[in-house]
Amino acid sequence: MALSLLVTGCGVLRQTPEEKQRIARVVNERLDARNFRIDINYMIPLRGAGKHVSAGYSVAVDGNIIDSHLPYFGAAYSVPYGGGKVLNFKDDIDEYSDSGWKNGLRTVAFLTDNGEDVIVYILTVSESGQTDLRVRSQNRDDISYRGVLDTAEE
Repeated sequence: MALSLLVTGCGVLRQTPEEKQRIARVVNERLDARNFRIDINYMIPLRGAGKHVSAGYSVAVDGNIIDSHLPYFGAAYSVPYGGGKVLNFKDDIDEYSDSGWKNGLRTVAFLTDNGEDVIVYILTVSESGQTDLRVRSQNRDDISYRGVLDTAEE
């Protein structure tokens, strides 16, 4: 009985070909429109072990605006007293590049100067919406994240 429940339960997690196509279409449309949100579920500091993070952490792009709400663990080299904004801010995107699709992956990079630091976000997104995010800062250690691009229909 347990085996049949396990087998039946695994079938629920499988996506139909139509659902996979819908997700791939939505991912492509959102990246093309520069209007997407990445929900973060795992962080990988430069030093130390990676760990799962609670819900609520994300990076959103809306045209030329970035809204960043990310946890941070790492060394800081030159920051305001009290730590400053870290990776929690909303500001203009100064530079944006998109490599297009290559081997089922799309890399998008953008740079922002939030008044305290110059930060580069490098996203690698699969057609399924799975995302790797690398954040490079002038004043802090690099940090990476894993998450998923929000594909919910609006």
